Amino acid sequence: MLHARAVLGKRGTVRPVPRPAGPKGAPVSTPRAATSAREEVRKVAPKLIEMTEKVVYGDVWERPGLSKRDRSLITVAALIAMYRGDQLTGHLERALANGVTKEEIGEVITHMALYAGWPTAMSAGRIARKVFEEAR
Repeated sequence: MLHARAVLGKRGTVRPVPRPAGPKGAPVSTPRAATSAREEVRKVAPKLIEMTEKVVYGDVWERPGLSKRDRSLITVAALIAMYRGDQLTGHLERALANGVTKEEIGEVITHMALYAGWPTAMSAGRIARKVFEEAR
């Protein structure tokens, strides 16, 4: 499937989906915010972090049906809708690492204003600005 997307992308038929390289079961890179949060929570609920690493990132994020890039877009949209700023920071970092552009993140934030509310999108925009500045 990836080969077909790459060939069709060269022909201008579809845009190829970038897939960052990384060993199965391991995130391409763990965002700074996520690493810090995991270590804080690990001290209180180590099993929760173990399950996060094995189930969420070792299984769900590795399923073949969606690229990590697509999963990042979905996760960012869900976190915006749920107003989860702490988790949004780490997932915005991960989205950038997974090939999502700053412009696409801006479009997701704008789109979510219609479904999750204007104040929610405005808050997400402020969080994204900070993440973008740190990514420079």
